[in-house]
Amino acid sequence: MEPSVCGEDDIVRWFEDVTEKAGSVQTQTLRRILELNFEVEYLKKWLGDIEIQEVDACLLESLYTSLVPLASHADLEPYIHRIANGESGPILTKQPITTLSLSSGTTEGRQKYVPFMRHSSQTTLQIFRLAAAYRSRVYPTRGGGRILEFIYSSRQFKTKGGLTAGTATTHYYASPEFKIKQEKTKSFTCSPEEVISSGDSKQSTYCHLLLGLFFSEQVEFITSTFAYSIVQSFIAFEELWKELCIDIRDGTLSKRINLPKVRKAVLDIISPNPILASKIEACCEELEDLDWFGLIPKLWPNAKYVYSIMTGSMQPYLKKLRRYAAEVPLVSAEYGSTESWIGVNVDPCLPPEEVTFAVVPTFSYFEFIPLHRQKQDYNLVIDDFIEDKPVPMSQVKVGQEYEIVLTTFTGLYRYRLGDVVEVAGFHNGTPKLNFICRRKLILTVNIDKNTEKDLQMVVERGSQLLSKSKAELIDFTSHADVLTQPGHYIIYWEIKGEVEERVLGECCREMDASFVDHGYVVSRRSNSIGPLELRIVEKGTFKKILEYFIGNGSALSQFKTPRCTSNKVLLSILNLCTTKRVYSTAYAN
Repeated sequence: MEPSVCGEDDIVRWFEDVTEKAGSVQTQTLRRILELNFEVEYLKKWLGDIEIQEVDACLLESLYTSLVPLASHADLEPYIHRIANGESGPILTKQPITTLSLSSGTTEGRQKYVPFMRHSSQTTLQIFRLAAAYRSRVYPTRGGGRILEFIYSSRQFKTKGGLTAGTATTHYYASPEFKIKQEKTKSFTCSPEEVISSGDSKQSTYCHLLLGLFFSEQVEFITSTFAYSIVQSFIAFEELWKELCIDIRDGTLSKRINLPKVRKAVLDIISPNPILASKIEACCEELEDLDWFGLIPKLWPNAKYVYSIMTGSMQPYLKKLRRYAAEVPLVSAEYGSTESWIGVNVDPCLPPEEVTFAVVPTFSYFEFIPLHRQKQDYNLVIDDFIEDKPVPMSQVKVGQEYEIVLTTFTGLYRYRLGDVVEVAGFHNGTPKLNFICRRKLILTVNIDKNTEKDLQMVVERGSQLLSKSKAELIDFTSHADVLTQPGHYIIYWEIKGEVEERVLGECCREMDASFVDHGYVVSRRSNSIGPLELRIVEKGTFKKILEYFIGNGSALSQFKTPRCTSNKVLLSILNLCTTKRVYSTAYAN
């Protein structure tokens, strides 16, 4: 069922085949997971002594979903901690778990352990090759070309029980599959392994940029795990370009790179190239006058597209990325999580705002909890959805919103992922999903309920008014302040450029008035929620937040700015860096 070593046409044919019969493939995928793991402690607790091999696949699916309960990470955490602490025996999987992934930790403010196995790397290789095959049909690239990849490994460490722990991206870049991907897709990263795994994101970024420029004529596309990393790298480039040009001209490496292994690896690759340096200098002087519009096509003339995760919390960075990219297409990368890959972008020509992801039915067993928007009885629900019973993938309906539930080969059983998706259509028999938001509420004071998507829409409307001052929103986050009475929302902005207090007041008022959640509107009118507060933070504040997360084990390639935080350290950084405070006049009597 899984494709072996094969070409682009073969892997697409394989995907077309498994999606034609997605329902039966899902039933067989669940059977394979249970046959591998039916003797483990967690499953025996719920399934008892059922003879898995003797049960028909369809009946097994029904038994499994009726006997094994839905689970959150909190339900599985005690089992994962026992594994991390060195307890042997089949707890979640029959095959021993020797590696644990850390989730990015930016959604809920703390990192979580998730089992990582060889299957995790294999599915990563598989989805990357599948996605590359679909992309090459729309944007053909030259075999043997280079990729400018802004990718970063974080440190791996040992748990109390001796297991290797680190981010999923770190495990993947260290796996044989990462090298196989380059060979099979005939595209090679500009940077050596020493740069990717340096552990110092600033030094890695400098080297990525230097080597990307050194190989500029060969670069076929530009990529990173998240759009944020690409934007941050080019913001850094605006400050570093003169120093980079010196290194290219002389074949040297800046003193800011002080890691011996990194210095040796980079200096082994580069050589003096004064002609290229002069060409880049001339381009940058021109780009500075254009506020860096069209940086990518100017410096990497053969780049066919920019490829990254651009949905969800990455959408606010698209405006900046489009300025850098100009006419170069933005292609949204695949949909997945630390727990499992989920779907592939089979329509790479679509803009990120319209992208959908076709579920790969062999990766995990997927269930979908139907969600309906709840408008009344605000105190009776944990968020603004009411739930129906989970349905298998074969029963999802177009236009319906769902929360995804995973059963994985790595020991997660009926695991609630917390992602809200909408079924936008089908690719053969597999659903194409549109990512809506994280299920978890991020802003709430009392009966108000606002999600990440609600916040993004509000900030987008407010920040449009910045164009009056020719200023630009760099990044943002928020906090629901319930310590003061009445409680209120605080939105933190980092801005490039000078903005009058009057314009900031208009931005603040516009945001406050743009929250359409009924609970919020009613609470603001009755003053049980106070006026929205806009706090402007000094330049570099969000870099300090990034450095805090990296210092606590996150990889830059896995970092997402938290859109709402109650983390005391982050709030301390934000509040110390606040330079202006503005309160909304919306709802004023």
